[in-house]
Amino acid sequence: MKILLTGANGFLGGVVVHELGKNHQIITLSRSVGDYKVNLDKVIPNFENSFDLVIHSAGKAHVLPKTFEERQQFYEVNVVGTKNLLKGLEKSNLPKQFVFISSVSVYGQDFGENINEEFSLNAKDPYGLSKIEAEVLILEWCKINNVICTILRLPLLVGENPPGNLGNMVKAISKGYYFNIGGGLAQKSMVLAKDVARLIPNAAPIGGVYNLTDGVNPSFYQLSLAISIHQNKKPPYNLPLFIAKLMGYFGDLLGNKMPLNSLKIKKITLGLTFDDTKAREFLGWKPQGVLEYYEKDVI
Repeated sequence: MKILLTGANGFLGGVVVHELGKNHQIITLSRSVGDYKVNLDKVIPNFENSFDLVIHSAGKAHVLPKTFEERQQFYEVNVVGTKNLLKGLEKSNLPKQFVFISSVSVYGQDFGENINEEFSLNAKDPYGLSKIEAEVLILEWCKINNVICTILRLPLLVGENPPGNLGNMVKAISKGYYFNIGGGLAQKSMVLAKDVARLIPNAAPIGGVYNLTDGVNPSFYQLSLAISIHQNKKPPYNLPLFIAKLMGYFGDLLGNKMPLNSLKIKKITLGLTFDDTKAREFLGWKPQGVLEYYEKDVI
């Protein structure tokens, strides 16, 4: 199968190339490297190839915007970039299948339990809003052009050298300054990047919108302990909740000078999990547990 992969230079994109490149022809697109070097938020690509499947993984994430310009970048990259990709595909032979890598951020929740695909899309932040708008664009485009559309809403991605908050956790544990708050009891949904990549060829011919998780939803304590053991480090320290809340209060007053604020404390101490029953029933989704991964694989 001939596959166009956008965001090939990103974390998940690299895993997709590694996992699917063994059995499929992967044609890559990113800003600076790959078969097509295209800045999608600025340029409509001219494709010389036709594709059986398009995996749209390119996007902006892992940044907290502080200015209007930074907030606008989410729209430009995630929405305008998607529009330009679709316009470029219209000028070539249309693909048979389209897979969009979205996020559970579209639900707009800081806490909750077993949120499924029927939950309202209530995102208010620039990242979540841009993902919602991109989903709508893609769904409408695929319907008009008779292309099978699959949307995968992902939580925290786990794998070698992960980005974002998990990457920060791994680094902090390795250097001995990570600590859990209030016992680290809050559960969070997460999923292995390699399991997402391996699912794509099976999901693409079926279509639909799916949450993906490892089905275990480890707590911060379980995850940090597994990483610590894997790195031969001491178990993480625990910060009592009342001290953390006090630090969060001062963080609210002092701004970016403090590593914690009340919002971060809230997110860390409240659970947020998602239901992937639909993917298990319709796609045969059988992922590896994240904790098991840290027991067996190398970070």
